Amino acid sequence: MKAISISFVLFACALLLAGSTTIAEDKTPQPTEKSSASSTNLPPRKSESEIDGATTNSPGEPAARPNRRAGLAALAVDARKIEREVTYGKADEVELKLDLYFPRKREGKLPVTVYVHGGGWQNGDKGSGAGAMAIGELVKRGYLVASVNYRLAPAHKFPAQIEDVKCAIRFLRAHTNDYNLDPNRIGVWGGSAGGHLVALLGTSDASAGLEGKGGWAEQSSRVQAVVDMFGPADLTVEFPGGNSRVAQTVFGASSNADKVMKRASPVAYITKDDPPFLILHGDSDRVVPLSQSEKLHERLKTAGVDSTLVVVKNAGHSFKPEGGTPQPDRNELTQMIGDFFDRTLKK
Repeated sequence: MKAISISFVLFACALLLAGSTTIAEDKTPQPTEKSSASSTNLPPRKSESEIDGATTNSPGEPAARPNRRAGLAALAVDARKIEREVTYGKADEVELKLDLYFPRKREGKLPVTVYVHGGGWQNGDKGSGAGAMAIGELVKRGYLVASVNYRLAPAHKFPAQIEDVKCAIRFLRAHTNDYNLDPNRIGVWGGSAGGHLVALLGTSDASAGLEGKGGWAEQSSRVQAVVDMFGPADLTVEFPGGNSRVAQTVFGASSNADKVMKRASPVAYITKDDPPFLILHGDSDRVVPLSQSEKLHERLKTAGVDSTLVVVKNAGHSFKPEGGTPQPDRNELTQMIGDFFDRTLKK
């Protein structure tokens, strides 16, 4: 993620010292919510992962859960209300959690955007990741924003991850009146492993058998717009972020040729009725190669789906600089994401 400017940090610190905050937070506990510490089957979430950067912990070593309220997304969001640690489902005795950011706009049914974090399907948290900086922009534009956690490998192998994010979409539709949201205007975005999951949300329907049993089975998990940031699209092809070790650890596969790897690939489900896609990828990504997004884009276009691929110059994985200044830069990419959702969800 692009570093926060010094001036912004000084401004944020000044606000904190003055006792001010940019967040209007609802601290009332959810009626069905338990303390996050009670979910003993949920493995610790690390701040980085193999697919999003170098892992700082030795294999098997637990990492401290990040301070979700101290991240960039929390500092930047000017919300009317924030509800944290909302239980949206339960699977394998794990309570599944999301955060909700309510815009200041109150009139009419709200369009919804859902953020899915990256982390190699093994790490990460709903308050962090390459796409988290877009939360504030989308709330400002009038979206109800949900940021989702999901079960992690290796304790929970695929399809646990996609089952959970599909459950989150169904939960939101089941609470249309509670949150004053429009169930027909739901968009999703995510980076890296999160990009893979939102792409899979966009291309797979109930016939794929990836819905799971987390709850709200009477609702649809289909979405109306997808922003995929450097996510794997064809897992049958081996690449650094989707190698044979990841295949075994995350998917329980002996190799990338295993049938589960095709089942996990967004390109395997593309049909002409898929929602519009915006795909963002760095030209020097050594973790998930650009060819993954190029293949997804071409398959979508061939099927007649509205798809736009933006190649970020001088950018590696997570849009980290590689050989120069990334173009478009992170602020411009955030505006692109907002403009894309405005075009597809505010018709």
